[in-house]
Amino acid sequence: MGFVSDFKAFLMKGEIVNLATAVIVGGAFGKIVTSFTNDVLMPPIGLLLGKVDFKNLKIVLQDGIPAIMENGVEKAPAVAEVALNYGAFIQTVFDFVIIGFCIFMVLKAYEKTKKKKEAAPAVPAGPTQEELLTQIRDLLKK
Repeated sequence: MGFVSDFKAFLMKGEIVNLATAVIVGGAFGKIVTSFTNDVLMPPIGLLLGKVDFKNLKIVLQDGIPAIMENGVEKAPAVAEVALNYGAFIQTVFDFVIIGFCIFMVLKAYEKTKKKKEAAPAVPAGPTQEELLTQIRDLLKK
């Protein structure tokens, strides 16, 4: 039972819960950015570059071969096309840049709030213990 209770305690730590929340929100944010890139950003860029669909940009290294059928029986299996899909790579780079920019902006905002907290004036230091004892001694002498 020790392993299970230790594992439960580990999972219930605040850092783990925060990390799990961040991963879930980050995954959803990644899907939003991917949709933004694929569906909103890249079509106008492709249109400006001569009606290019980035999803279809590729360099074919070897053409695919369809399956050879004879009397409904497959004699030779199909061979898939071998290609460098650089259009999909370009879209992924755009995703990365957008997510990186968003994270940069969030961290900059966080740093500003942290600096404001640090910039708050410090409470003036009170008298030391020795000074207080000296004052008490002087008062007792009177």
